[in-house]
Amino acid sequence: MKRILIFLGLFAMYGCSSAEQTNSGGTDDTPTNNSSPWSIPVAEVLDGGPGKDGIPALDNPELITADQTEVLQNNDLVLAFKNGDEVRAYPHIILDWHEIINDNIGDVSMAVTFCPLTGTGIGWGRMLEGTETTFGVSGLLYNTNLIPYDRQTDSNWSQILNESVNGTLIGRKPELYQLLETNWGTLKQMFPEVRVVSTDTGFSRTYGVSPYGNYNTDHEFFLFPVDKDPRLPSKEKVLAILNGNRAKAYQFSDFETDNILRDLYGGNELLLVGNQNFITVFALVEDTVNLEFEYAFAAGNGAIVLTDNEGNEWNVFGEAVSGPRQGGRLGQVDAMMAQWFSIPAFYQTQLYSE
Repeated sequence: MKRILIFLGLFAMYGCSSAEQTNSGGTDDTPTNNSSPWSIPVAEVLDGGPGKDGIPALDNPELITADQTEVLQNNDLVLAFKNGDEVRAYPHIILDWHEIINDNIGDVSMAVTFCPLTGTGIGWGRMLEGTETTFGVSGLLYNTNLIPYDRQTDSNWSQILNESVNGTLIGRKPELYQLLETNWGTLKQMFPEVRVVSTDTGFSRTYGVSPYGNYNTDHEFFLFPVDKDPRLPSKEKVLAILNGNRAKAYQFSDFETDNILRDLYGGNELLLVGNQNFITVFALVEDTVNLEFEYAFAAGNGAIVLTDNEGNEWNVFGEAVSGPRQGGRLGQVDAMMAQWFSIPAFYQTQLYSE
C-alpha cells in the first residue's frame, strides 16, 4: 500500500503542479465527467488522480532529427508512423508523461494515444463528424487503461476498446492507424532520416525517468484494480490482433525459431514478422496471398524485412520498396502492442500457442 500511495502522489504532483495550460474542454474531474450514459460499467470508471488535463497532451510537438536527440537512448521504446516519405517517432519516455500527442503528418491528422499502465500505443484519426479535433487526457481509467476525451464534443473514449464510451459520440470508433513499436536504435537503423518528438515540450518533466518506477517490470505491481489472466506474466509484452470482442495474442518467443508466421484469424490470412525488437502484422489479400515470403531484416538492410518469390522487397510498414509491386502495400490489421494482462481484461483472448 505504501508503494501505491507514493506513486499516486508522484502522479498527482507531476500532473497538476505545472503552471502551463492546455487547450482543454473543461476541468471537471469527477468519475463521470458529464451526465451522459456510459457503455461500460460506470462503477468501474475510476478517477486516476491528476484530474482532467492534469496529464497534459501535446499538440503539434517540436520535431528534431535523430542526431539531435540527447536524452533518448538506443534501447528506449518508441512508436513510429510512416506517411509517404516521412517517418516520425514518438518516444515512450515522452508519452509516459503526456499519454497523447496530437500530430499532423502530411494529410494524416492523428492522435498517438499511449497508456503507460497497460503499455498500449494506438494511432487514432482525429477527423470526427467531418471536423478535425484533438484528444486530451480525461484523468479517468477503465480496467487501468487510459480514457481520452475529444475536445470537439467532450465525449470519453476507451483506448483499448477504440470506441467512445460516453457522450454524444458513444459507440463511435476512430479510424485506426497502424503504429510500429520498437526501440530507438532499431528505428534509426531502419530510417536514418526519422524525425522524433523533442523533449523540449514546454513542460518541466524528467523525461527518461519513468513516473511509475519499476511498474513495467514488476508483474505484481498495479496501481488500480484489474483482473489478471495467469496464462502469461502480467506485464509481458504481446502483439494483440483485434476481431470484434475477441483478440489473439502473439509473444516475442513465438518468433525465436522462425521470424515469419502465417496464421488465419478473424477471416483474414495474416503475415506476422518479428524478432527480439519488434512484431508487426499484415493482412494478405487478393494476389498477395500467393506470395512466398522470406525474412530479410539485417544490419545494413535498412527497413526491408521481407522479400518474396517475385523479387519484391517490403519494409516494416508493409510497403513494397522495390520489385514489380513497388508502390504497393500489404493490408493493415487492427493490432497493438500491449502488456498481456490488459488484453484479456477487454477481449476474449486466444494465445497463438493455444
